[in-house]
Amino acid sequence: MGSKSQTADRKARIEAMRRAERARERRNRIITITVSAVVVAGLVGFGAYALNKESDRKAADEAAAKAPVKAEQTWEAKDLGRNHVTEAVSYPMTPPVGGDHNPVWMNCNGDVYKEAIPDVNAVHSLEHGAVWVTYNDKASDADVKALSEKVAKTPYTLMSPVKDQKGALMLSAWGKQVTVDSADDSRVQQFFTKYVQGEQTPEPGAACTGGLDGK
Repeated sequence: MGSKSQTADRKARIEAMRRAERARERRNRIITITVSAVVVAGLVGFGAYALNKESDRKAADEAAAKAPVKAEQTWEAKDLGRNHVTEAVSYPMTPPVGGDHNPVWMNCNGDVYKEAIPDVNAVHSLEHGAVWVTYNDKASDADVKALSEKVAKTPYTLMSPVKDQKGALMLSAWGKQVTVDSADDSRVQQFFTKYVQGEQTPEPGAACTGGLDGK
């Protein structure tokens, strides 16, 4: 009799343990499904957020590309020569924004030059759709550093000092030029967005490497 009772108790305990194990498995499945759902929802939400941010950025860039740059100077393309010459050229503006130029361009794949570079080579870079950032002795070290970092990560740009320019910080593209107040001036990004390989470019897609490195 005692043996039968012990057997029944053992079976009851085993069954109880099995029920407990099944209950744990159900809880674990529920937790796994819940966590997975939260992760998926988070990824979907982040993806939607990222897409929205990218869409907003593109819309802002498109708006900037259409809007005029405040206090920008413009020269008509017909007034800017495009002949290749080997002699020095006297340009009517400093820095120059176009005109006859040397057959060799300055490298402009985010190149930052610490010393002055030849105008005749830089103008050729502008013809290829580059934006040329220049500064004089009045520019602050902080602004020069910030603009150097921006140029260094932006293809079709170059930067160099131009001692005799009027503005402390100036941006030039083919036929376009603006003096900005600081590296934080909103016109810096607008000018880059609008004119790096912009519609003003006489030779879009032409190389910005393989030219004169100036170093």
